[in-house]
Amino acid sequence: MRLVLQRVSSARVVVDGETVGEIGPGLLVLLGVTHGDTEVQARHLAGKVVGLRIFEDDQGKMNRSVAEVGGSVLVVSQFTLYGDCRKGRRPSFDAAAPAEQARALYERFVEEVRALGLPTATGVFQAHMHVELVNDGPVTLMLEADGGQQTADS
Repeated sequence: MRLVLQRVSSARVVVDGETVGEIGPGLLVLLGVTHGDTEVQARHLAGKVVGLRIFEDDQGKMNRSVAEVGGSVLVVSQFTLYGDCRKGRRPSFDAAAPAEQARALYERFVEEVRALGLPTATGVFQAHMHVELVNDGPVTLMLEADGGQQTADS
């Protein structure tokens, strides 16, 4: 599982001209799933995202989590995070999980974030989406599961 996190002042997802998910300050999470990913990884990464200290404290240091600042999370599925551009000019998406597996783990990740108490919006799985955001900082980070070997302390 591969995630790109962006700290945002606001973000929204539009499908067919209609806003389907929208947040104010918080995190935009672009989430890709590969073949060997598991629910354990989804749970671990959800906890990591919620607890990651990338919001500024009163001294201007990144020392507070999205939960501590009262932020929200917008989760958007993005299989292209597993695009391989090493050969030729057209990306290969062979590493992306099949749609059924990816949907289940995407939904599991969203459930886990919500279970941790954060307001969570989503895009529409497999839809053509327009994602609008105001990146705050800018702060953009990548997280990746390590093949199921994650522990609660990671």
